[in-house]
Amino acid sequence: MFFAKPNQYEPAGIFTTQHVILIILTITGIYVALKRTVNKSKEDIKKIIKTLTIIVWILEFIKIGFKFYIGKMNDVNEYLPLYYCSLLLYAGLMSSFGKGKIKRMGDVFLATGGIIGGIVFIIMPTTSLPTYPMLHYLSLHSFLYHGIMVYIGLLMNATHYIELELKDIIYFSELIGGICMFSLVINRIFDSNLMFISKDFPGTPLTILYHLTGKLFTPIMIVIQMTLPFLVVYSVQKEKKIKQKQSVP
Repeated sequence: MFFAKPNQYEPAGIFTTQHVILIILTITGIYVALKRTVNKSKEDIKKIIKTLTIIVWILEFIKIGFKFYIGKMNDVNEYLPLYYCSLLLYAGLMSSFGKGKIKRMGDVFLATGGIIGGIVFIIMPTTSLPTYPMLHYLSLHSFLYHGIMVYIGLLMNATHYIELELKDIIYFSELIGGICMFSLVINRIFDSNLMFISKDFPGTPLTILYHLTGKLFTPIMIVIQMTLPFLVVYSVQKEKKIKQKQSVP
């Protein structure tokens, strides 16, 4: 079952008991990890991010290997890590090994987009549970991976590893925008849907947006991904700081 091919076992499905179990396990894991690391030094947190980045890359290569094993080597959508949540892989490297603007760009994504992307997937795991059983590698991988996304983002904010500023949206937009432009080129060549910006993605809320926006779907999706996740987290952090100042006598 762990490395079973698609449809070999009954899929776990979305909003099922198995899905709820994985959500509970993921939230518990995030909570325990935060409790044990929230008082760590900035240097220790950098080491945590670096270690987790290496782990998710190893897990990603195993995932790609499995995709090749089941005969998906001709489908770019299946194995090329160029989706919104895939940016954890690249932002982790930028944060861990980059300097200056490159490091800041990675940090900003991890502290904002990582949280939003992780939460959205945990609620709607459309690329794993509808196809595979709960104990399949890809199901467990997807929740561990996105749980790590949320954990890193929350840890960075809770420990003030990074202090977000509104101007950081430029770094965020540059990273997302660059990946989207590259993905558009790949999508045109291979008729793929990397970053979910070129086609409908049936069975997800994107279908509604796709039919509402028509030919404007691609630019709207790009703008949404370039701005909304950052603005949501930044607004929450800003509101939190305001309340903290007001509570000080």
